[in-house]
Amino acid sequence: MEALIPVINKLQDVFNTVGADIIQLPQIVVVGTQSSGKSSVLESLVGRDVLPRGTGIVTRRPLIFQLVHIDSEDRRKTNEENGIDGEEWGKFLHTKNKLYTNFEEIRQEIEAETERISGINKGISDEPIHLKVFSPNVVNLTLVDLPGITKVPVGDQPKDIEIQIRELIVKYISNPNSIILAVTAANTDMATSEALKVAREVDPDGRRTLAVVTKLDLMDAGTDAMDILMGRVIPVKLGIIGVVNRSQLDINQKKSVADAIRDEYAFLQKKYPSLANRSGTKYLARTLNRLLMHHIRDCLPELKTRINVLAAQYQSLLNSYGEPVEDQSATLLQLITKFAAEYCHTIEGTAKYIETAELCGGARICYIFHETFGRTLESVDPLGGLTTIDVLTAIRNATGPRPALFVPEVSFELLVKRQVKRLEEPSLRCVELVHEEMQRIIQHCSNYSTQVELLRFPKLHDAIVEVVTSLLRKRLPITNDMVHNLVAIELAYINTKHPDFADACGLMNHNIEEQRRNRMRDLPSAVPRDKHAAVGGAQVASSGDQVDSGGTGNWRGMLKRGDECAVGDRAMPQNPLPATPQKGHAVNLLDVPVPVSRKLSAREQRDCEVIERLIKSYFLIVRKNIQDSVPKAVMHFLVNHVKDCLQSELVGQLYKSVLLDDLLTESEDMAQRRNEAADMLKALQKASQVIAEIRETHLW
Repeated sequence: MEALIPVINKLQDVFNTVGADIIQLPQIVVVGTQSSGKSSVLESLVGRDVLPRGTGIVTRRPLIFQLVHIDSEDRRKTNEENGIDGEEWGKFLHTKNKLYTNFEEIRQEIEAETERISGINKGISDEPIHLKVFSPNVVNLTLVDLPGITKVPVGDQPKDIEIQIRELIVKYISNPNSIILAVTAANTDMATSEALKVAREVDPDGRRTLAVVTKLDLMDAGTDAMDILMGRVIPVKLGIIGVVNRSQLDINQKKSVADAIRDEYAFLQKKYPSLANRSGTKYLARTLNRLLMHHIRDCLPELKTRINVLAAQYQSLLNSYGEPVEDQSATLLQLITKFAAEYCHTIEGTAKYIETAELCGGARICYIFHETFGRTLESVDPLGGLTTIDVLTAIRNATGPRPALFVPEVSFELLVKRQVKRLEEPSLRCVELVHEEMQRIIQHCSNYSTQVELLRFPKLHDAIVEVVTSLLRKRLPITNDMVHNLVAIELAYINTKHPDFADACGLMNHNIEEQRRNRMRDLPSAVPRDKHAAVGGAQVASSGDQVDSGGTGNWRGMLKRGDECAVGDRAMPQNPLPATPQKGHAVNLLDVPVPVSRKLSAREQRDCEVIERLIKSYFLIVRKNIQDSVPKAVMHFLVNHVKDCLQSELVGQLYKSVLLDDLLTESEDMAQRRNEAADMLKALQKASQVIAEIRETHLW
């Protein structure tokens, strides 16, 4: 099981080559306040003076230590291959293959690399420094040294330095695959330990936390750390280990780590004999090695699953980026065909990627036809903008110099054309809205199914957009002309023989006849009803001789009957009541009359009412026709035409040998992404092989 830690080191190397931390590997994270002895503990584990020293905050970037135990054969082979002579050496990730046998140079390189990223103003950075130390005197461990917890910024430090350091620490110890090494000085109150406090925030059960009590030799006279080390003050599940650090005087006098470990052992035997075999730097190293191995064993199944999932994801991503283009003609034709098919599918509602946030494509076009356009037409008032005076003026202008016996047909046609013309503007707006949606479909297709392919070739994407936009632009005036013609057709011939219009006239004839009978009943008793009826009857007969009979379905016949009433009115000695339709009658199509500047005569009022009713009746017929024909025209001349001609238009405009090289020029960004995805996939596949080797050797 000892070989598990080198396996993790291999995995760390694999992911370091691609500069990624997408896999959270098992490691030991060292947490403590400034001057708690954190750096001394790490140097004791390494066995050499390797960390920068000084006052205030010294560790300003995460330092990831990989301690690798080597035997004499490994040492000899490495010395021969690299031309060095040493038992121990270090190697940084950022200096590639350079080996350091002088540990003073390693310390200087850590300082230089820290200042390169974090600056010289005591600021911190979350970008780690990776250092591997090969030595026969270390156990296999992976340690992370973090900046010491501080409370008050000093010098040029940022005012929020405490928050920055805390967030950095939490980032590393939140890794569920990490072991937290909480360092606390023995000459401070254990109950106020910042290291244990922050560890409990992410590990409340203490399953991943090991406490280290430093500076056992600096406790006040007459006191000891027995209760702390026995876990009586604050229990820690993984245990509490006491160590003795080198003092600043020892460091200044160049006391070696080996000598310090010997002195530590003597101190523990003298001061804590019952705990000497469970304390000290060597015991700490063995404990960390054992904990890390067991932790790796527990984490490997989940780690293997995570690596396999990521490998599948990056394989899919790499496939979406596509292989380098070999057959340009086939690639171009394939992309054009795919875009055209996706465009048509979006209109038909069969696209693979269906929008859920809003209507798009064919669904939006349907909404424009039946909701937007339909409601707009229904909101158009048949008599909007038309006053009673306008109607009366049109009637008088149509009669010329002679007083009219009947309402002239020309006035009706003139006025109804004016109202029908008002349907043209919303119809053209409908075409415009559909055209805009057809433009939006281009972007929809670019954003979904063909996004990656077209992003690979930005010039091809722009060319496709230009061709489709041009095709839509060419079809827009043709469709507008057709809609103009639909309205013009309605204006060209006012069909008063239309079945729906004739039925409406017949109902109005009946209504007017009923009004005449009502007026007859309301006549004063001084006027004989039979005499009035006789006069009315004579007038009807006379009128019938002068004008061809149109029957109850003829609007001219209805007007003749209206004129009969006028003759009857003129024969009345009293002021007659105005002829108005019965309130609430089912066929009363007239809105409330608009007030005029003078009082109309009964004849004028009746003529205006008749014309207004006829206009409303005919307008509703035309509106129904327009509401049905405009969507059909838009679908035929714009939507369906673009669907049918899109691919042939794209092929005709773009599928040319002289354009292949230009259109299929890949963007630099896409090429870089493909390379990064390929590198990551290789790393994941290699990591998977490393884990597979563990199973084969029964280490797992």
